[in-house]
Amino acid sequence: MGKIIAIANQKGGVGKTTTAFNLGAGLAAEGKKVLLVDADPQANATSGLGLNPDEGEVSVYECLVDGTDADHGIRKSCVEGLEVLGSRIDLVGAEVELMQKQDRERVLSRILRPLKDSYDYILIDCSPSLGLITVNALTASDSVIIPVQAEYFALEGISQLLNTIRIIKSRVNPTLEIEGFLLTMYDARLRLANQIFEELRQHFGGMVFTTVIPRNIKLSESPSHGLPVMLYDPESRGAIAYGQLSRELIAKNRPRK
Repeated sequence: MGKIIAIANQKGGVGKTTTAFNLGAGLAAEGKKVLLVDADPQANATSGLGLNPDEGEVSVYECLVDGTDADHGIRKSCVEGLEVLGSRIDLVGAEVELMQKQDRERVLSRILRPLKDSYDYILIDCSPSLGLITVNALTASDSVIIPVQAEYFALEGISQLLNTIRIIKSRVNPTLEIEGFLLTMYDARLRLANQIFEELRQHFGGMVFTTVIPRNIKLSESPSHGLPVMLYDPESRGAIAYGQLSRELIAKNRPRK
């Protein structure tokens, strides 16, 4: 049975979507079958893998609001082994429509549960908010990866996200765990970046990924070409880092003998 992992942080610009589709590509390169669920109305994870958000007849929106079977919306990406349940701007209105549904926090969980046996990993790219769709993503997930930008305000707001995770654990998803904190946009030359990494380590210990994602121009360029960085420039520091992260995640989830 596969594992569902949300990639969440209500703070924007922390590398959440970049992590979602590059980690998905990295896991697929390691031989894993991966589904990326784009739960952000901006649909950047969808377009970042070379898919036009407006071309698919079924997106996350139709699944959440109309109850359409997710199988009708899953599309192949440019990476072998990585498939996408895409998003589009319609998803902006989904939160209002979900409010009318019974057991509204579990709608996405009901959609993804039948797919767990078909994939090794299901990654959910969350929007930069703690609204109802993100709550749905956390309720559907086994764990959450929290990208943290290596800048001064990075640690602000983490407490709010952790509080939301605690509430979801206590009320709707008692098995939800933190997969790890991932430091992004890291520049080892900057004292501040190193201080933030050390603070994360002091506060969260082993929950911080050993891999850090560097500030890298190739990571910024690759989405405009509709490619993950491992296909755009496999020798770049960004591609190497996401390859390391993929292997670290796989090792972390390997059954212990």
